[in-house]
Parts: sequence; structure tokens; C-alpha cells
Amino acid sequence: MSYDPLTTRSQPEVGDLVRRHRLSTRIWHWVNAVTLLVMLMSGLMIFNAHPRLYWGEYGANSDPAWLQIGSNAKGQGIARIGSLTLETTGVLGVWTDGEGQLRRRAFPGWSTIPSNYSLADARLWHLAFAWVLGLGLLLYLLRSAMNGHLRHDIHISGREWRPSHIWHDIRQHARLRFPTGVAALRYNVLQKLSYAGVMLVLLPLIILTGLGMSPGTDSWAPFVTEVFGGRQSARSVHFICAFALVAFFAVHIVMVVLAGPFNEVRSMITGNYRLPKAKGEKA
Repeated sequence: MSYDPLTTRSQPEVGDLVRRHRLSTRIWHWVNAVTLLVMLMSGLMIFNAHPRLYWGEYGANSDPAWLQIGSNAKGQGIARIGSLTLETTGVLGVWTDGEGQLRRRAFPGWSTIPSNYSLADARLWHLAFAWVLGLGLLLYLLRSAMNGHLRHDIHISGREWRPSHIWHDIRQHARLRFPTGVAALRYNVLQKLSYAGVMLVLLPLIILTGLGMSPGTDSWAPFVTEVFGGRQSARSVHFICAFALVAFFAVHIVMVVLAGPFNEVRSMITGNYRLPKAKGEKA
């Protein structure tokens, strides 16, 4: 996130248009946005084939599931997590499609790829974009290590790890007080924790658990499945990570809107960012 001022001054000032995001970051951001959307929607269709999650190696309809989305004897849509059961008719389990037909599947057609039930097609979409995700992450991490992005922008210093520093940033975000001026060009500790968590934890876990669910992995890396305690456990972790990414995306969008969507989106398309003014400061 280092920048080159687009002005003749050595130090950028409030209102200046400066370089904020590297080309590699911008490309990876948008490719990843499309990739994760396709993988999520195709993954929901795959989940529809067996809408239950288990811990361990095996899982069948008769085995106890920690998560189940379907319908009950009354024809109501339900989502059950452990011992908690929620009625979800019209949203999950039981819903009406665009033609007015009642459907009994975990996730509705508007949220899946393809929209009509097809496990084979969903797997084709999912696996094709899994290559884009895996190779894209590898190339981006290598590039970020070489150009200093990880070291300068994502690395969390000892001072930033202090509870008082983290708590200060949490309070500032809760009050919707965002960095201004040159400070807006640097990631705060909450952003660093979020981006590092996605790049170095969630995405690698998504990839590893995806491999762990594949029987073919047993022939060349059986330890992958064993690390997660079984194929069904890997499937559960895969599902949890996917929805953790959805939660990250939702918070990310809210923060972009609150911080100024035009300026933020422009910086991720062109790389150029206009320094926002501080309170009481004239641009």
C-alpha cells in the first residue's frame, strides 16, 4: 500500500490524489471477488445434495449431524444447529421458485450455481474456480513477499499488538471515526488482522479442506484428511470458513460505504486515492 504522490510536493496533503494500491493488489482483489462468489454459489448447490454436516470420518442420514437444513414432518423449512431448531420456511429448506413452484432444498435457486438442481454442473464450476483461487493466492503471496507488501503493510508491530492499541482501534471503529489525511493510507491493526486472517488462515484452510474432502487426495497426501480428523470434519471446516469469508465480505462492504464508496472503489480500480480531510480541516 505504498504510494507515489501525484503532485509535485514531496509530502501529500489533504485533498491530494495519491497512489494507494499496487496493481497486483487490485487485480487479485477483483479476480478473487468473482472467484469466491462463483465458488460460494456452486458450493451451496453441492451442499444441497446432502444438506447436513458432521464431525469425523463418516456421515449419513442416520448419523447425528451438527448442522442440518431441510424440512420437518409438517412441511416447514428448518435449520437445526446442534439442539437448536429454527423455522426457515420461505428462506431455507422450503421455498418458492420464480415460477411459483414449491421447492424442498436447503438453499434457494437464486443463491446457487446452477439455479436448477445439478450436482455435476456445480462440481464443474466449483473445481474450475478452485484452481483460480489456489493459483491466484500463491502468486499474490509470492508477489507480496517480493514487493514488500506483506512486510510493510500487513506485518503487525509489537506496539500494535498491545491490548490498549487494539482496544483504541475497536472504539474508533465503533464510533465510525476513520483515519484521515496521510494516516488513511496505512492499514490499522484491525485491518491488518482481518486481511492477514483471510490471506494466511481462511483461504489456505478453504483450499486444504477442499483437498481433504477429495478421495483422490488420499493417494498422494493422506495426511491432509487426517489432520482435520476425517473427511466429514474437513467438510464442516470448509463450510465454516466459507461463511466466515461471507461475514468478512459483509463487514468489508459496510466499511467501504461508511468510509466513502467512490473514493474507496476508485482506489481499487485505478490505484488513485484522494486523501480525506481531518475533522475541522479544510480540503
